[in-house]
Amino acid sequence: MELVQARLVTDDVMGLAAFYAKLVRAEVALNEYYVEVPAGAASIGFSRRQFTEYRDHRRPAPAAGDGIGDELILDFVSSDVDQEHERIAALGVDLVMPATTQPWGNRSMIFTDPRGNLVNVFSRPA
Repeated sequence: MELVQARLVTDDVMGLAAFYAKLVRAEVALNEYYVEVPAGAASIGFSRRQFTEYRDHRRPAPAAGDGIGDELILDFVSSDVDQEHERIAALGVDLVMPATTQPWGNRSMIFTDPRGNLVNVFSRPA
């Protein structure tokens, strides 16, 4: 089994997909229903909330933007996270953690996307 995509369900498909396309420097055709942004071996998908009706109906659906549910962090690897910092900051992100060397050796920065999802960009030690 192989992960091929992480998908975010949102009411702002075009806006969020455009942000991630800029983040990973990908050209994509935007629409308001479903967009895939290639990101290496996997992609990030975006679909409208109204088209995601297969959720577990035993649990009440969270209202848009109420933050209920498991937390998600999307991880992106870069050859040099410090070089990416200025370009990513120019996207208007809210920085949660500046580039920091982790105890396991990775250099990592964490920020939120326009919808508040956490994004980690890291580089591995040489």
